Amino acid sequence: MAPAEVVTWAVRSGGQLPLTSMASAENEVCAVRSVACPSQTWRPQKVQCGLSGAGQVPFTNMAAGVEGRGGVWMGSRADGPRTSGHVTGKMAVFPWHSRNRNYKAEFASCRLEAVPLEFGDYHPLKPITVTESKTKKVNRKGSTSSTSSSSSSSMVDPLSSVLDGTDPLSMFAATADPVALAAATDSSRRKRDRDDNSVVGSDFEPWANKRGEILARYTTTEKLSINLFMGSEKGKAGTATLAMSEKVRTRLEELDDFEEGSQKELLNLTQQDYVNRIEELNQSLKDAWASDQKVKALKIVIQCSKLLSDTSVIQFYPSKFVLITDILDTFGKLVYERIFSMCVDNRSVLPDHFSPENANDTAKETCLNWFFKIASIRELIPRFYVEASILKCNKFLSKTGISECLPRLTCMIRGIGDPLVSVYARAYLCRVGMEVAPHLKETLNKNFFDFLLTFKQIHGDTVQNQLVVQGVELPSYLPLYPPAMDWIFQCISYHAPEALLTEMMERCKKLGNNALLLNSVMSAFRAEFIATRSMDFIGMIKECDESGFPKHLLFRSLGLNLALADPPESDRLQILNEAWKVITKLKNPQCLMQVWFLFPVNTVLADVIKHMTPDRAFEDSYPQLQLIIKKVIAHFHDFSVLFSVEKFLPFLDMFQKESVRVEVCKCIMDAFIKHQQEPTKDPVILNALLHVCKTMHDSVNALTLEDEKRMLSYLINGFIKMVSFGRDFEQQLSFYVESRSMFCNLEPVLVQLIHSVNRLAMETRKLMKGNHSRKTAAFVRACVAYCFITIPSLAGIFTRLNLYLHSGQVALANQCLSQADAFFKAAISLIPEVPKMINIDGKMRPSESFLLEFLCNFFSTLLIVPDHPEHGVLFLVRELLNVIQDYTWEDNSDEKIRIYTCVLHLLSAMSQETYLYHIDKVDSNDSLYGGDSKFLAENNKLCETVMAQILEHLKTLAKDEALKRQSSLGLSFFNSILAHGDLRNNKLNQLSVNLWHLAQRHGCADTRTMVKTLEYIKQQSKQPDMTHLTELALRLPLQTRT
Repeated sequence: MAPAEVVTWAVRSGGQLPLTSMASAENEVCAVRSVACPSQTWRPQKVQCGLSGAGQVPFTNMAAGVEGRGGVWMGSRADGPRTSGHVTGKMAVFPWHSRNRNYKAEFASCRLEAVPLEFGDYHPLKPITVTESKTKKVNRKGSTSSTSSSSSSSMVDPLSSVLDGTDPLSMFAATADPVALAAATDSSRRKRDRDDNSVVGSDFEPWANKRGEILARYTTTEKLSINLFMGSEKGKAGTATLAMSEKVRTRLEELDDFEEGSQKELLNLTQQDYVNRIEELNQSLKDAWASDQKVKALKIVIQCSKLLSDTSVIQFYPSKFVLITDILDTFGKLVYERIFSMCVDNRSVLPDHFSPENANDTAKETCLNWFFKIASIRELIPRFYVEASILKCNKFLSKTGISECLPRLTCMIRGIGDPLVSVYARAYLCRVGMEVAPHLKETLNKNFFDFLLTFKQIHGDTVQNQLVVQGVELPSYLPLYPPAMDWIFQCISYHAPEALLTEMMERCKKLGNNALLLNSVMSAFRAEFIATRSMDFIGMIKECDESGFPKHLLFRSLGLNLALADPPESDRLQILNEAWKVITKLKNPQCLMQVWFLFPVNTVLADVIKHMTPDRAFEDSYPQLQLIIKKVIAHFHDFSVLFSVEKFLPFLDMFQKESVRVEVCKCIMDAFIKHQQEPTKDPVILNALLHVCKTMHDSVNALTLEDEKRMLSYLINGFIKMVSFGRDFEQQLSFYVESRSMFCNLEPVLVQLIHSVNRLAMETRKLMKGNHSRKTAAFVRACVAYCFITIPSLAGIFTRLNLYLHSGQVALANQCLSQADAFFKAAISLIPEVPKMINIDGKMRPSESFLLEFLCNFFSTLLIVPDHPEHGVLFLVRELLNVIQDYTWEDNSDEKIRIYTCVLHLLSAMSQETYLYHIDKVDSNDSLYGGDSKFLAENNKLCETVMAQILEHLKTLAKDEALKRQSSLGLSFFNSILAHGDLRNNKLNQLSVNLWHLAQRHGCADTRTMVKTLEYIKQQSKQPDMTHLTELALRLPLQTRT
């Protein structure tokens, strides 16, 4: 694109463009080819006449005779009968005459008729008048209730009557069954009176959230063992014929057989084998229950519960507890659902909040039977766990069943001697208790106080001897307790008053070596409670013994609370000083990573760099360093403050591993996009984030996945969109130029930059209100040049095409006419490179539909593009049509003809005196030519050649397998002529009739569409300037398929 293409456009402002350019080109083209009129060529170079394909006509020979090729059959009955029904006969040339359009009148006629709004009976915003029905109380004799109605003009909620039981359905129910109504009313009253604390809210973290963390943390490499039940076959045959007493005897024998040791012990199992065996037992439980083998299911649960008394591999015990309690939960659910189903019959359904009176005798008897079976279990631990798993079933027996069983089960745990086993048993009881009766806080507190009484056993001789036998140190043993203790404290502290924390702190102070207990207390209670007592906790931390539980973990738990709630202002400095005395003594960098957030960010970052730089210790602590970055970013939403922190960028330099470094950069950019509300031009932010984005960009290589590229592009584009220099457009363009050089390997970023530069040019136009000065004109030309240079570097063919078109439109809007022509020429020259198949979201798809969409948009733009005085009439349209003709289309595709139909629409619009739309301060061809007869003749000849190509293609479809396509295209072409052609011309009128008959031939047309089309023609014929359509409608018969 030569910048010196300075053309004197003053000719255009005169209103008409002389057609001397067309005549001057004639001799030159005649020297190339001997044709009737060189001005009719679409391109001035030599074109091949012998085109491949059936019956194609060279577009360069528009005026030449097309007899037998470019015409259409004569569809009158005088032609005689056709034996095969296919298109035959001599072709005729049909001249094109465009219909004169009055766009303003057409637009006005298409508007919806304005209907005056009557504020009558109904309006959606009008206040609603509700008739309120008051129902008298229904007596037990079933007498009908009297009603009284009163109208109120005030706004009444129609749904509020439901709360009073006076909605139509409630009235119907009251009439049908007064007893049921009374029961429902009583139930709803009890539900309203129920204490709010009886329901666990969403703020209570469920056990399921802790399950995965426990299984991942507590693992072992030692060999494990498990006892598998070897099921007896007694009583399986002929059970249907046994009497009830025989069944009872058989089941008791099976239980005795199990108690006497019909088990097989599997030894030397790896952890994964052990988990697989537990999962097999869980599935066996479900299968046994489904096959109505309830005793076998109970045996499996008892067997699994016994495993919780085994602490031979003590490091694995927390994970074992999780796996076994999953089976217990399954068993408890199966038993409860079975008893619940017994209370349901065809007449009634048991409500969710039922009372024991709602349960029938069968359900109660079955429930008691289960509790009696469990009571017969001899060993304490399985009896406790199995009964706790079906604790919810007490609801079928009595209202106080659960409140009576919970204290008894709490006392049963006192019989468990191992402190680790007992604390997990208490955790399971608290877990079940929170599910069935969360309001019974007394039992929860009793579990905690019982635990405090046995807490000293952890440091007793029995436990110490067990640890010596297994070779486990105390610092490795104590971390086995937090999962159970944290859960117990979570249950106790849920909606607990602050006084309970005070009581627990006093009890903890009375115990020695209470670091483990103190850590759980700080993890469970609300952060506000902990923050107000922060100095008390620091005093307790200082008194703890360092040997069992490290102090820095206690400071970490305290710091987590202080991050959520501020301590008293007077205590803050003392808290930092006391904590800093402990932190500075830490030698292990891993420990430092856990407590960094207690102190000012710059101080912490400097100290981390000091500790982590020697011996490249940071290479072993990348996860902890990433956590620091995430916490810092979550705290600083003002990025100008963040990047002004002295040690922040040096801290980023510690991420030497590329994959980790990129993840950190992605985290920073994600936070910037999420929290940056206003565009910025802060040089501190721009320089830092350009460095971050450059790091992400440079990580892209040939092995990078497309999803990763897409994510990186999204983050970089988000940064580019948030950069704005206000009205300093030159600085903005300089930023885009720098960004293009930095992010050249990510195509979506280049696309975003092109769109941003185009938007910058349009903002300049808006600021100048379309009247560019010399400076702004040069600036928009620089923007256009930026786009023109950048687009060829893109790989996507349709991305380039659309950007050429978009950038050309921007150039045209800014009166850069020669630059716009260059964009459009580049797009036209790119069309032959469009492949037949393109990759869309990983799938190969035909490209013709996408090409059709692009060309339709292109044609809409070409309507307002003025002709160049040196290139002849409609030079861009001619070049584009030559490219379309030479493009290799699919054999069974009709897209080429659809494109020609769109070209016909374009040429018809170009022949109007005034075009449908314009660009401000750009004279289109309607102003340049002013309806010149030579221009119109040239336009009509192009239309005739396009029509010849369409008709020739219709002729090639006269085959049995293509008749449906021929019918569809014929009707489409008929509609185009109806919309854009002047049907007062006899030949064009006859062509439309022929196309109508062709569309209905062979019964391929949609009758409903044909009927609606004919109705439209008749409706249009009523307009003053469309009366000629009346005669046409009479010549268009409707044919049935028969």
